[in-house]
Amino acid sequence: MCTLIVRTAPHLTLMGVRDEFADRPWEGPGEHWPEYPGVIGGRDLKAGGTWLAVNPAARRAAALLNGHGREAEERTRLSRGDLALRAAYTGEEPGSDLTRYDPFHLVLADLSRVRLFSWDGERLSSSDLPDGTSMVVNSGLDPDSERVVTYLPRFRDSATWAELIKEEPSPDRSALIMRHELPDGRIFASLSVMEVEIAPGGVTYDFTDLTADRDG
Repeated sequence: MCTLIVRTAPHLTLMGVRDEFADRPWEGPGEHWPEYPGVIGGRDLKAGGTWLAVNPAARRAAALLNGHGREAEERTRLSRGDLALRAAYTGEEPGSDLTRYDPFHLVLADLSRVRLFSWDGERLSSSDLPDGTSMVVNSGLDPDSERVVTYLPRFRDSATWAELIKEEPSPDRSALIMRHELPDGRIFASLSVMEVEIAPGGVTYDFTDLTADRDG
């Protein structure tokens, strides 16, 4: 996932846009992990993890984005896809030893607070997201990101977000919904969108497969 939008009122809402290589296999949301009973998310079939996990019983969600920094050693590297699952299931922050993970941003959200954990390969930092609407991208909570500058005002001003994900995919990597063909012919694109709403009365989610009507 390359973009996460979070709104804290009137209900806690998260929308994750996942950007990935189009040929990387995945499947839509479900309870795919017996070791995390009750946790729902789309599953990456290559590494087995997820990019956005929801725990309805706990009124909690966690989202993972790739970060920037020093990568882990290849021979000992662990997939980051398990981090969102564990956070949604336990409500706990990432473990103390993260040296086997590549850089990441992890958002852990419930009705009491929304926290952002950022690991750059050397140091873990944490902060609370402010009230209102925020966007997290691969550079973190970055107000100077071109994507944030372009789209955050639109998300702040929109009562509903459904229309904002219906724009045509753009080859511009700063676009919210993007589709870029690399020199080797592979496609890197926005593959799906998941919107989660957490309220005292329950949790709902809506999943959009952006590849359903596309070739390649």
